[in-house]
Formats: sequence, structure tokens, C-alpha cells
Amino acid sequence: MSKKGFGKMLFGLGVGVGLGALFSPKSGEENRKELKAQMDKFVDKLKEIDVNEVKDEFLNKVEDMRIELEGLDKEKVEKLAKEKGKELKKKADELVDLAKEKGTPVLEEASKKIRKQATVVTKKILDKLEETK
Repeated sequence: MSKKGFGKMLFGLGVGVGLGALFSPKSGEENRKELKAQMDKFVDKLKEIDVNEVKDEFLNKVEDMRIELEGLDKEKVEKLAKEKGKELKKKADELVDLAKEKGTPVLEEASKKIRKQATVVTKKILDKLEETK
């Protein structure tokens, strides 16, 4: 039995048993006999399962999901870092422009240093993110 077919079979069996018990016009004893027969069939199907094959498939799927999540996190962090870097540069440029507008050489020099350092920090963060890819 294929893995996908087995999962569908288990789901169908569970739904069928549950609905059958809820809506059955039969007596409790008859329902119990049918349930026992269904459970016996279920146990027989379980005995046919290759446990290692199912385990391997689950492990592969979990590993695939883990890898996807790691990639997703890195992509989001990189995108966010780039966006924040652009915002930081824009604010630093605004600070320099304000200092120039006010004509204060001390503030202008300080704001230029801040802009330069913000650019350096942003570049380091983005470089670090690139290294982890």
C-alpha cells in the first residue's frame, strides 16, 4: 500500500467508524461488534506497514520543513536588514542635511560621522547574512 493511500485509508476508517457509531440505528451491542470487526481490520492493515519506511518518510518531511524554515528566516532577516539599512541611511542623510541647513559645522561633521558609521554597520550586517547562506 502506498504511503499516501495508507494515510487516506486511516482517515477514512476513522471518519467512517465515528459517523457509523453516531448515526447507526443499531443497538449498542451490534455497534460494538461492528467496531470490533473494524478494529480487527485496522490492526491487520497496521501489521502490513513497514515501520522503517514510514519513519524515514516522516524524517525526510521534517528535515525538508526545517530547511525551508531556515531559508525563510534568513530571507526575512536579510530583507528586513536591507529595508532598515535604507531607512537608517535616509535618516542619516536627513541629519546631515539639517546640519547643513542650520549652518553648524560641528553638527554637520558629527552627522556625517553618524551617516558613515550607519553605512558601515549596515554593510557588516548584510555581509554577515550573506556568509550564512
